[in-house]
Amino acid sequence: MVGVVDDSIGQQDPVSARAAVDVSRRAGFDAVVLTAGWAPGLTAPPAESLRGIHNVASVARQKHLRLFVVVWNGSGRNTPQGPAQREQFAQFAAAVARKVPSAYGVIVGNEPNLNTFWLPQFGPDGQDVAARAYEDLLARSYDALKDVRPGLRVIGVGLSPRGADRPHGIRPTHSPTAFIRDLGAAYRASGRQRPLMDSFAIHPYMLSSAVPPTVAHPRTTQITLADYPKLVTLLDEAFRGTPQRGRTLPILYTEFGVQTRVPQSKLASYESATATEPVRVSPERQAAYYRKALALAYCQPTVKGLFIFHTFDEIRLDGWQSGLYYADHTPKPSLTLFRKAVADLRHGKLTSCGR
Repeated sequence: MVGVVDDSIGQQDPVSARAAVDVSRRAGFDAVVLTAGWAPGLTAPPAESLRGIHNVASVARQKHLRLFVVVWNGSGRNTPQGPAQREQFAQFAAAVARKVPSAYGVIVGNEPNLNTFWLPQFGPDGQDVAARAYEDLLARSYDALKDVRPGLRVIGVGLSPRGADRPHGIRPTHSPTAFIRDLGAAYRASGRQRPLMDSFAIHPYMLSSAVPPTVAHPRTTQITLADYPKLVTLLDEAFRGTPQRGRTLPILYTEFGVQTRVPQSKLASYESATATEPVRVSPERQAAYYRKALALAYCQPTVKGLFIFHTFDEIRLDGWQSGLYYADHTPKPSLTLFRKAVADLRHGKLTSCGR
């Protein structure tokens, strides 16, 4: 799958949603990811909150796009605390699946190894409480979603590629390396006899858009696209000998983006930044890096999809300008090159996988 993650596609107006899906399909995408937000106390989404997803779902079926929904808690302050709230979350995820029956898969949570999205990360003695709590959430969500539809794909984790592993640091986070190990340990300790997930999701962003996706990190705890052997080894160690697949677990790269510079002629379509702007590259380099990323992912045996973040640039300049279209929905010079990379991929011309 070559997918896209972009909530702006989920327009409230059906005509606008159709237009956004059409643009994404023509760009080369055959899957789309949208989000549904849980808040404490909710066991089902308000009907109006799914209007955009419903609009996309109806068009996606016609256009042969697979639809994925991320069910998540938003910021760390909304982390589902304790068994009762985690059960609410699971029932909410199941309600989303019932209301969107054409969904191909549900992604449970977002980057739980970061304190931005999951709190607390550490206990008083520095132990990893985030992985243990998230394991419970994922187990409950898996069971609830499978009760709705056994064939629904339950995708776990949505891991950030970096983290510090410093309990008393300014920003307490877990590296993906530590989180996978701790997730496996929590699963084993639970005694669970069912899997946690059908696929494993990670967001293999590079440290900067200027860094090519071919750079690996054998001596650090980072996991990006070129660190596939490290990721598979970690999954194997975490789950070997349990009901949960590890080494053979399908992997989805559910967010990857390379940001481009915004030309002077397009700045009027963006809102001013309030923070330091990140490093950005030319559209031509963006396309080259997306091509390299597609080639890497295609040659990794258990990887089933790469999802670009986004179709359209975010309007705020301190947001993400990793789309194939500017904020005014005009195409970047990278669009044609990306389309060619996807076409080459699908016709077996992108890579020979080193052979």
